[in-house]
Amino acid sequence: MESQTPSAKNTNAFFAQSAIAFGVAVFAMLVAIYYLPGESWPKAFLALGTLFLTTSAFTLAKCVRDAQESQYVVSRLDQARVDRILAEHDPWKEVG
Repeated sequence: MESQTPSAKNTNAFFAQSAIAFGVAVFAMLVAIYYLPGESWPKAFLALGTLFLTTSAFTLAKCVRDAQESQYVVSRLDQARVDRILAEHDPWKEVG
């Protein structure tokens, strides 16, 4: 009776779709900022905000992934301990 946490694997097509969508979104935002009417200071502010938002999104995604992986490792260690205790347990062994 072994319960394993299923590991979610992304396909190459999903990875490519995600990377392309990210690239198009960042490119579209930067082009929109470039063609925005007005002075360069507001454009620079929006570009800097876009850069900060992009790097923050990557950092948040990494933190979420790390938290999920650490929970998975902890649950695997707990399961290994329980399996070891059950393997060492002998119900016919006399106590004392």
